[in-house]
Amino acid sequence: MNCLILGGAGFIGSHLTDAMLKQGHHVRVFDRLNVNTSNLTDALSRIELIRGDFLNESDISSALQGVDLVVHLISTTLPKTSNDNPIYDVASNVVGTLKLLNLSCQRNVRKIIFLSSGGTVYGPSVKCPISETHATDPICSYGITKLTIEKYLHLYHHLYNLDYVVLRAANAFGERQNPSSGQGAITAFLWKILKEEPIHIWGDGTVIRDYFYISDLVSAILAAIERDSPSRIYNIGSGVPHTLNELLSIMQAVTGRTPIIQYSPARNVDVPINYLDVARAREEFSWQPLASLEEGIARTWTWLQHHKPDCK
Repeated sequence: MNCLILGGAGFIGSHLTDAMLKQGHHVRVFDRLNVNTSNLTDALSRIELIRGDFLNESDISSALQGVDLVVHLISTTLPKTSNDNPIYDVASNVVGTLKLLNLSCQRNVRKIIFLSSGGTVYGPSVKCPISETHATDPICSYGITKLTIEKYLHLYHHLYNLDYVVLRAANAFGERQNPSSGQGAITAFLWKILKEEPIHIWGDGTVIRDYFYISDLVSAILAAIERDSPSRIYNIGSGVPHTLNELLSIMQAVTGRTPIIQYSPARNVDVPINYLDVARAREEFSWQPLASLEEGIARTWTWLQHHKPDCK
């Protein structure tokens, strides 16, 4: 299959690229003009790499030529800062994706896999674990734009029969994740522990989230690619709740180091509890998370130690 991975040089995209190459797919990666391709070092000779602007229709049209399937991983904003400039969030993510959808129809793309956000589209939870039928009331622009894109995917399927699957992912972590990116509490905390710097916690550390290892996210994307899914939206995560304080205790056990922690007042963009019900993916994809939190943290810790000069 000819596959285009938008954002394929990043943390998630590079792991997916490796996995898809192993399965024999032809992989084309699209990413920013100035993107660092170090995550793709082992794959560069076996892929097509296209650098361009996601908002440039000519760049995206060229990237879509001859493509059967698109995996859309691009996001120009972060949950914690998206409310600072919602107009930019909409212009760069929603409008950019609408251009992609129009061009995908013109280029006869068969299917789009969109990585949405299980941590933000639902907003404050009424019931946990959160199923795909839970109300969607996001309290940050990032979640609103993700949800908007989901709705437009549904519209284009209705109007033009463009096939799609939405994966509402929890908090993935693992090797190649930039600890300074502003996303990924586990990788960022481990990096602080390695450098013996304070870890900044908003609130008292009792905020509950769903964390899962990168290999389990990749296997879910592959399942969405390979299977004819009866549903359109799937939660993907561990399905297991953990507080930040619990994470820090596990990290202390894995690393043998005591974290330095600084607590600050909670932020109004952070919901107190969010963890996902992944039963639909288990039943319809025969997918399930396999890596334990401790195993994932240990692997990430080892990688950070060996790649210390590359993490800035």
